[in-house]
Amino acid sequence: MLKVKDLTVNYGVIAAVRGIDLNVKAGTIVTLIGANGAGKTSTLNAIVNSVKKSGSVVFDGIDISKMATHKIVKHGLSLVPEGRKIFINLTVEENLRMGAFNNDEDFENLRNVVYDKFPRLKQKINQAGGTLSGGEQQMLAIGRALMSKPRMLMLDEPSLGLAPKIIGEVFEIITELKNDIPILLIEQNAFAALKIADYGYVLENGSITLSDEAQNLLGNDEVRAKYLGG
Repeated sequence: MLKVKDLTVNYGVIAAVRGIDLNVKAGTIVTLIGANGAGKTSTLNAIVNSVKKSGSVVFDGIDISKMATHKIVKHGLSLVPEGRKIFINLTVEENLRMGAFNNDEDFENLRNVVYDKFPRLKQKINQAGGTLSGGEQQMLAIGRALMSKPRMLMLDEPSLGLAPKIIGEVFEIITELKNDIPILLIEQNAFAALKIADYGYVLENGSITLSDEAQNLLGNDEVRAKYLGG
């Protein structure tokens, strides 16, 4: 579904991403793990062309390297950003409507699918996004992305700031979503990410230093020492 080749992102003289390659196949969760500042978020932003980059990005057979971000979303690739970035003054329903800007005629059907996946949101349909709990805001952010009818989803730090119990709920939802759409997951909680992923990449200082089946990375001594607490 997604093939990234020689992706590079520079901020002035700082090289945030240094010519990386990665692939995401249909029906899989692929995770990109690494420390803060490793270049994970820059990678996702480069894929959707929201930062200046070089390299090739091919999604579902189409070269989207130079495509405008809103056209990339319309083409079926959607990003749930770090920090969720929901509209805090809009209701749950209004946030979902914002996500359906390309599919307004199908709003009710898409909304019902989201409410089936996130029944907690249906109970708070008229509540302002900013008054939701952290976990509910993350569910709303994912739900809003699903309103664009994506054929692939990218998630940036979905567990950030959440209680362990809520992290478990969110990751269960992510695992279920894999049945419908492939997922590229960025996550600082490396153990949680690798537990649900099929394949993983380790990013250090903008370069991929290791890639393997997720279960193999869980058992890798170097990965365990650096990211899994030994």
